[in-house]
Amino acid sequence: MSHLPLRAAALPLLALLAQSTPSPASAGAEDIEEKAQVCASCHGEAGTPVDKSYPLIWGQHQGYLYLQLRDFKLGQRKNEIMNGIAQDMSREDMMGLAEYFSKKTWVNLNQPRASPEEAKRAETAITAGQCSSCHGAEGLGDSTNPRIAGQRREYILKTLQDFRARTRTNNPWMSDITNTLAPEDLEALASYMAGR
Repeated sequence: MSHLPLRAAALPLLALLAQSTPSPASAGAEDIEEKAQVCASCHGEAGTPVDKSYPLIWGQHQGYLYLQLRDFKLGQRKNEIMNGIAQDMSREDMMGLAEYFSKKTWVNLNQPRASPEEAKRAETAITAGQCSSCHGAEGLGDSTNPRIAGQRREYILKTLQDFRARTRTNNPWMSDITNTLAPEDLEALASYMAGR
């Protein structure tokens, strides 16, 4: 699959971000609001991402958002668009954006609930993978572990598949866990968590 359209779409975003990059002084509220507009062009102005493969970030945990931005900046998490955007961010920018989006209200996408068969398979996989120990019994996560309940199904599935294939490498524990599960378990988990 070619990423050329994504690269072309990212160029205006990178230019806007470069214009809004503050001096070395810590980022102020206005700077963060301006940078958040760059984020909104993919993640949605009202919190609903423009593409099903993009995650919800409104209402996501502040610590988790910061860690992901840091990992994109350091190249420990790979995404052509996000690596380019995060590259020029200061620590203050990343912390400010993480705080900004964490204070937004999580968007209910009204995704369909998993079928009874998928739910049963997912619950078995959750127990086997000990998912609740990090993401909580309801999938709401905590300060450094993401909320996955209600996240986009397509994003959850791609993330699980990437961890399983070890193409997403910023959490080796998740790669180990997903490799104990069957591909069908990942499909069931994505449907189950998205529909919560």
